[in-house]
Amino acid sequence: MAASASCSNDCSTSLSNVHPGTDNVSRTTAKAVGSTPVTSSDSADKVLAHPNVQRVRAALAAAGASPEVVALTDSAPTAAAAAEQLGCEVGAIANSLIFDCDGAPLLVLTSGAHRADVAALARAAGAATVGRADPAFVRTHTGQPIGGVAPVGHPAPVRTLVDVWLAKYDRVWAAAGHPHTVFPTTFDELVRVTGGTPVDVTA
Repeated sequence: MAASASCSNDCSTSLSNVHPGTDNVSRTTAKAVGSTPVTSSDSADKVLAHPNVQRVRAALAAAGASPEVVALTDSAPTAAAAAEQLGCEVGAIANSLIFDCDGAPLLVLTSGAHRADVAALARAAGAATVGRADPAFVRTHTGQPIGGVAPVGHPAPVRTLVDVWLAKYDRVWAAAGHPHTVFPTTFDELVRVTGGTPVDVTA
C-alpha cells in the first residue's frame, strides 16, 4: 500500500515497516487480487516474522498503539487491491507516499479515495520543491520497500503529513513494512504515532 510518489500536476495514490511470535497478528481469508500469494499458514508466519514487520510492531507498541498486524493473501500494490482484500472502502486505505522534499524525505499518508496535489503538499511542507522519490531513496530513508512502506518503523523519524480525509473513517488500514502486511488504526492514532501534521492534500 505504499509507493514512491508518481507526480505530474498531482500524485497517483498507488499503495506503498516486539518480539517475535504470532500474538497480535492475523491472516485474511479475503479473495486474492494481487501477485505472489501467501497461501499457507507457514508462509503467513514467515511474512509476519519479517524484520520490517517486527520493527513496525515494536514502534506501534512503543507508541502505546496495538501491534496487531494482518497478513494479506496477496500483495497490495494499490489502494483498490488492499480494499478488496480487506472488505473496506478504498478511502479507508492510508497510502504511504514518499516524496523528495528539497532533498529530505517527506511521508504523506493519503486516503486511497483521491490523488494528492503536489503543489498543495509543497505549501503544507513549506518547501520549494516536492518531487518523486525513487526506490533507492525510499529504501534509504524508510528501510522498507515500495509496496510496503509503513507510517512507522523507519531508521530515523520521517516528517509526515496525514490526509484529513482519513478522519471520515472509524478504522483505516496502513502498510506494515512488507507488501503482504497491513495494520488497523485510526486517523487520530496515525497523527499521534507519526507526529504528523493533518493537512488537506487535495487543495
